[in-house]
Amino acid sequence: MSVLANNQVPLADIPALVLPALGETLIMVGIVMAIVVVVGIPLGSIIHNLAPGGLFENPPLHQVLSWIVSIGRSLPFLILMASIVPFTRFITGTNIGIAAAVVPMSIAGIAFFTRIVENSLRSVPPSLVRVAKASGGSRLQIIRTAQLAEAVPSLIGGLTINTIAMIEYSAIAGTIGAGGIGYVAVTYGYQRFDNTVMGATIIILVATVALVQVTGDRLVRMTTPHAATAGGRRYARRIARADIEAANAASPA
Repeated sequence: MSVLANNQVPLADIPALVLPALGETLIMVGIVMAIVVVVGIPLGSIIHNLAPGGLFENPPLHQVLSWIVSIGRSLPFLILMASIVPFTRFITGTNIGIAAAVVPMSIAGIAFFTRIVENSLRSVPPSLVRVAKASGGSRLQIIRTAQLAEAVPSLIGGLTINTIAMIEYSAIAGTIGAGGIGYVAVTYGYQRFDNTVMGATIIILVATVALVQVTGDRLVRMTTPHAATAGGRRYARRIARADIEAANAASPA
C-alpha cells in the first residue's frame, strides 16, 4: 500500500486497507458473541430463577449476582478496558491485539446479554411455567422447553442489539491496537487527517450494523408466527407440554 506525500492513502489502495480490517472486526465480534451466548444464556437463566417466584429462588444469591452484572453494565467500555489491563495481560499474555480486546469485550457483552436474557424470561407468561411444572418437567426441562423456547424472539432481538454494541466496542478497542476498522479509522483517518479513509470506515460500519439489524429483525419475525394471538399462546403451551412429556417418556425410570 502506498502513501501520498501528505500522508493520505490513495483512493485505489483504500479497499486493501479497510477490507482486511473489516475481517479482523468480524473475527473479533464473532469470538466475543460466541462467548457471550455460551455464558450469558445460562447466567441470565440462573439469575431469573433465583429471584422470588423462580424455580430455585434464593434472594440473597440473586442480589449478589445481579449486583455483579450491574457493575459490568455500569462501566463505560473504555474505562472497563483500561481498568482490567493487568487481568487481560494475565489471561492472554498481551494487552494489544485481537486477543487482548476479546477479554474486556466479552465481560461487557456478557453483562449486557445476561440482563437481556433475564428480562426476556421475565416476560414469559407464568401460566406457561405452571403448565410445565404440572407436566412433571424437571427444572432444566422447564428452563429449556418453556422459558427459553417462549423467549426466543426476544432473545434474538437482544442478541441483535448486543452484536451491534460489540461492533461499536471493537471500534473503541482499535485505540489500543486491537486491529479492525477502529484501528484503521484512528491511525489512518484521524491521526493523518485522511477524510477519505475516515469516510470509508464510517460507511463500512454503518453498512455492517444495518446488515446485522435487518438479519436480526427478519429472524425475530420468523420465530414469532403465533405470538400476537391467544391461540398462539395455547399452541405454545401445548408444544411445551408435549415436549416435556416426550422427554419424560424417553428418560429411564
